[in-house]
Amino acid sequence: MRYVAFDIGDKRIGVAVSDPFNTYALPSETYFRKGFAQDVAALAKIAKDKGATQIVCGLPVNFDGSEALQTEKTRRFISALESATDIPVVCEDERFTTKMAHETLISEGMSREKRKNHVDALAAANILDGYLAKLKKQGETKMSEELEEELDDELVELVDEEGNVINFKLLDVTEYKGVKYALLLAAEPNEEIAEDEVVIFRLSEDGTALEPVEDEALLEEVFDFYQSETEEDE
Repeated sequence: MRYVAFDIGDKRIGVAVSDPFNTYALPSETYFRKGFAQDVAALAKIAKDKGATQIVCGLPVNFDGSEALQTEKTRRFISALESATDIPVVCEDERFTTKMAHETLISEGMSREKRKNHVDALAAANILDGYLAKLKKQGETKMSEELEEELDDELVELVDEEGNVINFKLLDVTEYKGVKYALLLAAEPNEEIAEDEVVIFRLSEDGTALEPVEDEALLEEVFDFYQSETEEDE
């Protein structure tokens, strides 16, 4: 994926692009508007030239999130842009992005006149940064949910220090101090683990793997927390 973002104003349109790994946004250029149809065609060409696979357009709204006159004007432009390109177009809340851009340039000592040539591109980068952060969070949540479903439906095979395979079933997943933990029970009798013994693993940050926890005190804290939460639910 490659993302291009537009901060659409009445006189200027800021352009930003994602880095090759889609981890952050880079201010690119400022387009000065010439006419509605010409502007739409120009932005469609910019997105294509930059190899965009998705276009992110800032959508201006009031402080409380309600729509304003500028919101409708921008929606009309975005609708025309969607018709002019086969690249998918999405909208992203642009509240405070221009204000943040101005504050950044002022802190760098840039004059008011020079800021006009840079503030819109930086605002577009702020819009894109917000969108990329949201995508990352959604992806992590999805992977974590998929792993939980997989654990719930299937046996988990773990290998002990002697190379023996032990099958576990998921008891539950709990979150303690911002970290998720999987609580497992042995699925079959074995010499190493008692029938009712709970084994706890930490879910990796990306939600795709189980990680061992060596801190015995932390394991007890997690289990005590899980028990208290379970008692409250009951």
